[in-house]
Amino acid sequence: MLEDIKKDANTRMAKCVQTFAADTRKLRTGRAHPSLVEHLKVDYYGSDVPLQQVASISVEDGRTLVISPWEKAMVQAIEKAIFKSDLGLTPMTAGTVIRIPMPPLTEERRRDITKVLRHDAENARVAVRNVRRDVMSDVKEALKEKLISQDDERRAEAEIQKLTDKYIAEVDQLLAAKEKEIMQV
Repeated sequence: MLEDIKKDANTRMAKCVQTFAADTRKLRTGRAHPSLVEHLKVDYYGSDVPLQQVASISVEDGRTLVISPWEKAMVQAIEKAIFKSDLGLTPMTAGTVIRIPMPPLTEERRRDITKVLRHDAENARVAVRNVRRDVMSDVKEALKEKLISQDDERRAEAEIQKLTDKYIAEVDQLLAAKEKEIMQV
């Protein structure tokens, strides 16, 4: 029973860290990366679908994204989705290929992005702690129902705390790496 609880905690905490990692990839740095735009929703014959389902996205050089729609009719819809996004990007269309040059970030914009990143990191830490709280309450419930002993409870709580510390450290490492990437000129 305790093993199941620990596995559940491990899985849920890992998902929290994965979600934070996915969020960091969507933040714009000075370099071009397909994950900046692949989540944008494009109007595809009346329904909104992610950009990656209607076009291929690649990096031409360090500062330019290239989007190649699979249908010629999708060029305007993709441009519209990019303009509507809050990324501050300006697409340039040449036939059926859309190029998006990444403008260099100003110092002020870098600081703003860092603030957003730190807020997301704190949310990820809170999510990991919430998982810990839920799992600890499950352990206490098992103790109440006399399914485990007090020694087992203490051991389980210590192991769950170690898991929590491990995943919070992962969030901190991701945060430090992304901050360094953002602040790099």
